[in-house]
Amino acid sequence: MKLKIAAALVAASFLVAPATAQEYPTQPLTMLVPFSAGGPTDVVARLVAQVMSRELGQQVLVENAAGAGGTLASGRLAQAEPDGYTMLIHHLGIATSATLYRSLPYDPLTAFDYVGQVTTVPMLLVSRPDYPAENFEQLLQMARENPDETLLANAGPGAVSHICGMLFMQAIGEQLTTVPYPGTGPAMTDVMGGQVDLLCDQTTNAIPPVSNNSVKAYATATAERIPQLPDVPTALEQGLEGFEVGVWHGIYVPAGTPEDRIETLSSALQVALQDETVLARFNELGTAPVPLEDATRESLKNQYESQIEFWRPLIEQAGEYAN
Repeated sequence: MKLKIAAALVAASFLVAPATAQEYPTQPLTMLVPFSAGGPTDVVARLVAQVMSRELGQQVLVENAAGAGGTLASGRLAQAEPDGYTMLIHHLGIATSATLYRSLPYDPLTAFDYVGQVTTVPMLLVSRPDYPAENFEQLLQMARENPDETLLANAGPGAVSHICGMLFMQAIGEQLTTVPYPGTGPAMTDVMGGQVDLLCDQTTNAIPPVSNNSVKAYATATAERIPQLPDVPTALEQGLEGFEVGVWHGIYVPAGTPEDRIETLSSALQVALQDETVLARFNELGTAPVPLEDATRESLKNQYESQIEFWRPLIEQAGEYAN
């Protein structure tokens, strides 16, 4: 009788072993950030990764893989094993790079699968603290009368500040002198120091220097004023049409990642976007989580593909390419 019971227990252990071995995740995960530590995308990534780690039961390690306008990290993701252990968080630059870069080490439409959207971040046009324009109308006048002498900084080809700057120049009908930097931090530092005139940046990076008067804020590139800066009008209400852009972030995995693992990651993301600490910090930074229905595979796929087509004409018209 004892032998029969022992045999039954051994048989049962074999039956449950495969299910246990297939549990996911069983090891730490990596979230690639295509920009430097401390930048807007990095801040969002670390907030979300902390809660996702708790929800997944495994640590989500944030790794900064900056370079080539974010395409270095995108290329790494495209080459990664599609096992659900490597993710990429990226902003709209992953969509604009499909046109901005003439040659990419991956196919933008087939290299990735999608976990979900994360946040939407407003953009803000700021200047050096001693810029002579007293208001947005004067800024536009100065930029149009002296385009070659107006220095518009950006965080490098493919950065959101680059794309926002392109949209601003198209809206005012002038080509300003653009000054690329190797990241948002150095660009903002030189704006604060008076080395360059203007910068179009994400509120996650721009609100602190605006709040302590290190830079001047002239307009938001949003449909409505943002609660954190209620005294800063939108560009539209100040008479400039065509200058509206918001930064959306999404999380990606390599194409071919099993659907059940993608769903696990999406569920963890949705929990993170409801976390009180994350929400409070997002609010301080002037950003907001997307609705939960957008933190899904299907929503990010639609957003990504539609944004490639939206930005293609602007980039082609501007004739600005990174390679």
